[in-house]
Amino acid sequence: MSEKLLFSPMTIRGVTLKNRIVVPPMHQYSAEKGFPTDWHLMNAGKFAAGGAGLVIVESTKVERRGCGTIGDLGIWDDKFIAPLSRLAGFIKQQNAVAGIQLGHSGRKARASRPWEGDRPLERSAEIEDWDAWTPVAPSAIRAKTKTFVNGTFADVSEPRALELSEIPGIIDDFKRATANAIAAGFDGVEIHGANGYLLDQFAKDGTNKRTDAYGGSIENRAKLMLEVSKAVVGEAGGDRTGIRISPVTPANDVSDSNPQPLFDYIVDHLNALKLTYIHVIEGATGGPRDNAPFDYASLRKRFKQAYIANNGYDFALAEKVLEAGAADLIAFGKPFISNPDLVERLKAGAPLNEWDKATFYGGGAKGYTDYPTLKATEAAE
Repeated sequence: MSEKLLFSPMTIRGVTLKNRIVVPPMHQYSAEKGFPTDWHLMNAGKFAAGGAGLVIVESTKVERRGCGTIGDLGIWDDKFIAPLSRLAGFIKQQNAVAGIQLGHSGRKARASRPWEGDRPLERSAEIEDWDAWTPVAPSAIRAKTKTFVNGTFADVSEPRALELSEIPGIIDDFKRATANAIAAGFDGVEIHGANGYLLDQFAKDGTNKRTDAYGGSIENRAKLMLEVSKAVVGEAGGDRTGIRISPVTPANDVSDSNPQPLFDYIVDHLNALKLTYIHVIEGATGGPRDNAPFDYASLRKRFKQAYIANNGYDFALAEKVLEAGAADLIAFGKPFISNPDLVERLKAGAPLNEWDKATFYGGGAKGYTDYPTLKATEAAE
């Protein structure tokens, strides 16, 4: 029987992945003042040891103000290079390609961690730079969600609209973070342009009501994402740069009135910058794939390098999409959390452990390190 495409190697711009399986960035919210801990080493190492071809470390923030929680990883200073190099080195020791996502939370910033209620934080002595850590966004629009605080529901924090003069600094933050990531030994970086984070907030007209050069038209709203991409490519090279986008996800209360032409335009310009991949969340992040009409084949046609498909993939769908040429690589997130030996299980056609959503972001090992391997399950039978 011929080898399935999912398990076949692929060379992209001189970098060979041992298979087409990608571990996407997944927040742990467990950093200590921006620094990774042994937990991060274990978590990233588990995915790499589990057989993935590409492992992308969770969204790591390009400036302090861009941190979503007190537990976000940081890369805005060269003091983070050495500890992050432990993650990159261990991933590569497992014969996997090591990537890291660079992000800015925008209006999602200054919140508690999910297991603490995922609510706006309150001023405390523990947070020494409270006043500097102000949520910012393209426009001063509060997300249309409620949070549970002190026994009642309350509005989430209202962000401050970025001044036009501040935007070059955001671009410089991404550039500096890219240099730090490469210095730490990562094979490449992924720009976070998805899921209602800052670049996505600028791109979509539901969150961007600006009237200057970064608002209004598609060209203006896409401007920051493309300027950041150009700066990152200038620092790392297109062969070391990817980007994650989510055209129709409602995650974090983002929306666009006409996403198809917006993302066709964005991808045309990403292709011109010669990024090495686009990582596309198809549908609602972690939810239905058909939540809104969108022609992903249009993006695939426009982008001449690699296409990573993400959201709701199992083995059958992954193989179908690869065989049709609709994608080059497939991202598996939650299945990798509950199956540390996911690649082995997929190759064997073995059943997968079901993940326990209640333990996601639990702040501990339960639901992350206690799922049995296939060999352990068979030995117990």
